[in-house]
Amino acid sequence: MNKKIIVVTPHPDDETLGCGGTLLKYKKQNQQLYWLIVTRMGNTFSDERKQQRQKEICDVASCYQFDEVFQLEFPTSELDRIPMGDLVKNISNVFTKVQPHIVFVPYPGDIHSDHKAVFDATMACSKWFRYPSVEKVLVYETLSETDFSIDPDTNGFKPNIYVNISGLLEKKVEIMSIFTSEINDFPFPRSEKAIRSLAYLRGAASGFEEAEAFMLLKERME
Repeated sequence: MNKKIIVVTPHPDDETLGCGGTLLKYKKQNQQLYWLIVTRMGNTFSDERKQQRQKEICDVASCYQFDEVFQLEFPTSELDRIPMGDLVKNISNVFTKVQPHIVFVPYPGDIHSDHKAVFDATMACSKWFRYPSVEKVLVYETLSETDFSIDPDTNGFKPNIYVNISGLLEKKVEIMSIFTSEINDFPFPRSEKAIRSLAYLRGAASGFEEAEAFMLLKERME
């Protein structure tokens, strides 16, 4: 059965770091893919840098062959100042239009406050009686955000779902390199070596050559 998959990202590049290989795998299966980007670059960035970022988004969207990309354009790094109702309303509007079956969200324990805000708002849009299309919600991990969390009250990212991305890691790395300002040399966490290393680590935990890991939060089955 054809499924509609939406990846909800606080920032561009979260989709590739968190589930790039899985998205590529879904597309090879002819599933419908949607990308919801919650924030935009703020006024501290030059117009030239903003234009470059928009081109990066377009290039990345083309690589994944997203069926549609949504940009809410809330200010980055300021989501904790935005009323939760506003975030929920805007994400809800997208969910109402797409009617997604599978939803990918960031881990709420990430060190970046935008990630928790996006998680909370998205989970409000997963209630079955308001969004009956949603069958499954999966949490992805984000290099430099999930692994840098130092909150002693969180239990940490504990995956219970692994997706075999063998043969797709090269393409994931290639797509990530489009975000020229977000990737750097190892030991920078968003580096080619770090991305590969995490894929191998998750593969070792699941019996695959390369894998991506997720936390399954809910699943409705007939």
